[in-house]
Amino acid sequence: MSILTYIAGWPLVAALALVFVPRNYRVIIRGIALLATLISAVLAVKMFVQYPGAAVDADGFRFVQQVPWVESLGISYHVGVDGLNVGLILMGAIVAFAAACCSWEIKEREKEFYILLLVMSGGILGAFASLDLFMFYFLHELALVPTFIMIGVWGRGERKNYATFQITLYLSLGALIALIGLIALYVQAGANTFDIPRLTQYIAAHPLSAHAQNFIFPLLLFGFGILVSLWPFHSWAPLGYGSAPSPTSMLHAGVLKKFGLYGLIRIALPLAPQAAQSWMHVLAWLCLGNILYIGWVAMRQKDLNLLIGNSSVAHMGFIFLGIASLNLIGVTGAEFIMVAHGFLAALTFALSGYIYQKTGTLQMSELGGLCRQLRFIGTALLMAAMAGCGLPGFANFVGEVTVFFGSWTVFPLVTGLALWGALVIGAVYMTRAMRTVLHGPLPDKWAGLADATSLWRKFPYALLLASLFVFGFFPRLLTEKITPDAEKIVAMATTGTNVSALAAPQSRGRESAHYSFAENQSLLTSAATKQ
Repeated sequence: MSILTYIAGWPLVAALALVFVPRNYRVIIRGIALLATLISAVLAVKMFVQYPGAAVDADGFRFVQQVPWVESLGISYHVGVDGLNVGLILMGAIVAFAAACCSWEIKEREKEFYILLLVMSGGILGAFASLDLFMFYFLHELALVPTFIMIGVWGRGERKNYATFQITLYLSLGALIALIGLIALYVQAGANTFDIPRLTQYIAAHPLSAHAQNFIFPLLLFGFGILVSLWPFHSWAPLGYGSAPSPTSMLHAGVLKKFGLYGLIRIALPLAPQAAQSWMHVLAWLCLGNILYIGWVAMRQKDLNLLIGNSSVAHMGFIFLGIASLNLIGVTGAEFIMVAHGFLAALTFALSGYIYQKTGTLQMSELGGLCRQLRFIGTALLMAAMAGCGLPGFANFVGEVTVFFGSWTVFPLVTGLALWGALVIGAVYMTRAMRTVLHGPLPDKWAGLADATSLWRKFPYALLLASLFVFGFFPRLLTEKITPDAEKIVAMATTGTNVSALAAPQSRGRESAHYSFAENQSLLTSAATKQ
């Protein structure tokens, strides 16, 4: 049995076990959730470390397991990992454990909350590991449904009901549009299989017609785009995250939202390459809405959680820009940011949740000087803010610089505006928020606030910070895994080359820069060492 089955399976098995635990056994309930997510995280680290030396199947995947299910439709339980999802699975497992650690804030209906948290975690990890379109979509929906329930039941603020309604409406619509695109892909391909490697090989040998691609790709782009908060379909995200309990925001903003981005890279780009190339200019300009417009919106926020939520939406713009570049270094950078942002979003929402639990408010005008009283939490929040600004030493810096390298030769004007948004707008709203919340005089009513003093309370924040530092100082741990498979995706998206026949990086034709594997590694290494 594949290690991936255990990584995704432990949270789901634990959720089933909690059904039979009496609700008044609070310590046991919390202990089972922590143990299951810890085992999953440890196995994910083991998988990541063993990845380079693991056996590779004919399609280039490792740790593969396939069990036929509905053979007449070509549906099977098929999991595997390559450079595109190895980092996402590692990040998802670590964030799930950190979210379980931070769930101490939940005081009511704890049993139900932990069951939903575990189902959400298992669904997320299973979706990223899945190599079957049906299971890929089904497991995402399994993870998505608990989000709506958790915001509606354990959410906070006067607008939590409206936030629940809005996030349910938007994400259900996005999932439906994406589902129509996936069904159309299955029907138009005519391969009678939902297996992603088989489908990819079949379409590489028998490309879809231009008409079919022009119908399918926009459905996938905007279906997945809504799930990722692509501007202008973003308004559900800041309010939803601001109203959600911290563990829910950590998992959704940090991990589940990457499902749409991963779907674009894994499915939409290689299987509808002609349509992809024609839509990339549109995507490049739309991503400026995330980077610039949402950045301006973030500058006007008075609530810390709404500022963090808008910042999270703005960061999605950099990933879309890397995807739109359709070259090796841009797509590699997009994948890197997906992992880095997962750790960052989880960390910031966890820290804001701690502050809310201690103060009862996240209105920045009511806070101030918290670094004097909450030294560990304040310092961690300041470091998270600097990571969000792209400070060298954090993983976000490597990803963003890599994306800018990749997009500059394709969209110089868009890249220039995005740079301005990152260096000016992002820095202004984040540093101003930190000055208001952490510095200045400490109001008398916060003089008795308790910092996270025990090692157990500090551990989840320290774990997420350490992850940002590890990939910030040693980016090749991730880029060496991403690049070979990103190279295949770029080749299929730009030239339609069969992945099994790929021998060298392909150019993008009229606008794309030529990046070899060695040149890509050199640029990534130089970006990480410019500190």
